[in-house]
Amino acid sequence: MNFEKAAYSISKGLWGTSVGGKETLSSNGFLPDDAWPTPVMKDQKEEVKLSFKKGELTAVNDKTFTHPSNAIQYLQSLAGPFGIGRDIHVGDTIIGIKGRVGFEAAAPMIIIKCHHTLEKHVLTKWQLNWKDQLALFYGNWLHEGQILDPVMRDIEAFLGNSQQHVTGNVFVQLMPYHFQITGIESEYDLMSSKFGKYGEMNTGWTGDDVRGFSKIFGNQTSIYYQIEEGNKK
Repeated sequence: MNFEKAAYSISKGLWGTSVGGKETLSSNGFLPDDAWPTPVMKDQKEEVKLSFKKGELTAVNDKTFTHPSNAIQYLQSLAGPFGIGRDIHVGDTIIGIKGRVGFEAAAPMIIIKCHHTLEKHVLTKWQLNWKDQLALFYGNWLHEGQILDPVMRDIEAFLGNSQQHVTGNVFVQLMPYHFQITGIESEYDLMSSKFGKYGEMNTGWTGDDVRGFSKIFGNQTSIYYQIEEGNKK
């Protein structure tokens, strides 16, 4: 029996594995390599493609799955041996106590980042803004056991509707202890050269259009300072 590994509490689930030990009982310390359940066995870079349909992961490297849970497990088998997704989480309990726990979650970390990257390409600025705000509240309220609160159904309606165009492929490079996203492809990609090139040239407006827009957009701020200066006299 490995008594060193037995010194750590390990709880494995679909969405990651938590690891607790003496290093997580204080505010300073990181888990040693032998405490992690999945050993690092890969050291050569691998290319992976994640495919999403309306926000759900449906395929990994063109291997399709009937349920997202199967896709998660398959991606974990590819990425886990790289040591990706190891970290320490600091959380707040409902009674006000803070705690630290180690976790390894290669597949979830990759999926969340890929999903968010795809969203940044296909959602509008204000869709992204409100989704982030509602997601923070939803996650906290769910964590505190309030899943039955009717407001959760309202937020779910927004979140579900926001995923209508979150469809496409995300390309990822897996490497020891980290990964990087190289790009996406989607028929709903709002980053299109037909409407202009960021930081370069545009095809949708002229310099006069920009000057007029800037003047009108800043009009209320201009009025504010004119009123302020007038009251100082």
